[in-house]
Amino acid sequence: MTQAMDLARAVFLEPHGLDGNKLEQVLTRLVASDTTLADLYFQSARYEAWGLEEGIVKSGSYSIEQGVGVRSVCGEKTGFAYTDEISLPALLDSATAARAISRAGQSGTLRMAQHIPAANNTLYGVGDPLRSLSEQDKIDLLHRIDARARAMSPHVQQVMANLMAAHEIILVVDEQGNLRADVRPMVRTNVSVIVARDGQTESAMAGGGGRFDLDWFLNEDKALQFADEAVRKALINLDAQAAPAGSMTVVLGSGWPGVLLHEAIGHGLEGDFNRKGTSAFSGRIGEQVAAKGITVVDDGTLEKRRGSLNMDDEGVTTNCTTLIEDGVLKGYMMDRQNAALMNTQSTGNGRRQSYAHLTMPRMTNTYMLAGQYDPQEIITSVDKGVYAVNFSGGQVDITSGKFVFSTSEAYLIENGKVTRPLKNATLIGNGPDVLTRVSMVGNDLALDEGIGVCGKDGQSVPVGVGQPTLRVDGLTVGGTATG
Repeated sequence: MTQAMDLARAVFLEPHGLDGNKLEQVLTRLVASDTTLADLYFQSARYEAWGLEEGIVKSGSYSIEQGVGVRSVCGEKTGFAYTDEISLPALLDSATAARAISRAGQSGTLRMAQHIPAANNTLYGVGDPLRSLSEQDKIDLLHRIDARARAMSPHVQQVMANLMAAHEIILVVDEQGNLRADVRPMVRTNVSVIVARDGQTESAMAGGGGRFDLDWFLNEDKALQFADEAVRKALINLDAQAAPAGSMTVVLGSGWPGVLLHEAIGHGLEGDFNRKGTSAFSGRIGEQVAAKGITVVDDGTLEKRRGSLNMDDEGVTTNCTTLIEDGVLKGYMMDRQNAALMNTQSTGNGRRQSYAHLTMPRMTNTYMLAGQYDPQEIITSVDKGVYAVNFSGGQVDITSGKFVFSTSEAYLIENGKVTRPLKNATLIGNGPDVLTRVSMVGNDLALDEGIGVCGKDGQSVPVGVGQPTLRVDGLTVGGTATG
């Protein structure tokens, strides 16, 4: 992490005349005798995006975000201020405001948040992905995506392609004066297509990315593969029939369908919801909450993955945290504040959208481990049901665990075989209940391609999801088929 620290010092400290003594002045202003934790979160981020539509690169944007978030925590009370001016006077003013807010109305004995470990992960490089391809190369790549999608089928009417890159530099200074830094690259491409045939129109999207350079999309024509996938899904939907409705066996595909696991179960395992008792999993550590054979982890340590971090936004080293093991609830995802209030340790899941946002416990890469069954064996075991391969979105109630998810690619299973494609299929259920209905876990664990964005309390952060093929018995399917 030496490179990251050197870069962080060169961006945040040296140009603004901030040294150890001046940071100590800010911390002295920020920290009181009853402070349980405090930090300064420096962020400098550069973003670039290109967009193609109707065969023309119609948009290009570039933006810079830079500032410092200043936080003081006393038990459950958080004082927070931020400034886009990096200077000693601005930091002192923010520290004064944050400390005053956090101390207001506090009384009693407060538990100090435990000292955070040094970050030592090296999961991705420090290079700037915005500079990894020339502007002309970026434009050419978008045109190649457009040409590839249109060559796939005469039914392709429209192609929309986007190319995005970001480069973030982070510096965290905790209440003890410890400095930790991270440099975070991120790239992503999306391809959306609209197809039409005999008056019927369908659309589909594919894409991917991660913490690496833009030239990754050129390796083995990866970006063109996303174009192929988008067209494939859209053409399948042209032939899809209305989905049946009722309670039936559902086979969830591997990879991106893990978004259902993320939304319906993952959020319920975040520390703040459980501390407040508002999650369906609150107070259930040690209980059997899922069928045997189900193990779910949140893993921020996977190299170059979209949801991975060398350290979280509190300077804590990310971990592979076991949430459910063989069906038994083992733990929650924690940031420092909620860990202190629940008398445990941070799991490295303190995350924030930017310096202007508060930290909260969030997922990184959340997935279910592989089981013993071949995916084809799972399909063969189903007499009649639905095979859900991809999802387009859904809604979840954290307190009850109830969810509704819409499929973007699904098929009917008849007599152990995948037959006709279906459209307008929705899955309706309860996250904790669904975990008990899993009867077969496949051996084909896969992670998504790197498109996940998680929203919580108005903040968005990049995440990863994944799972093997699963058989779920007695899940409610909403459809429009009649007769």
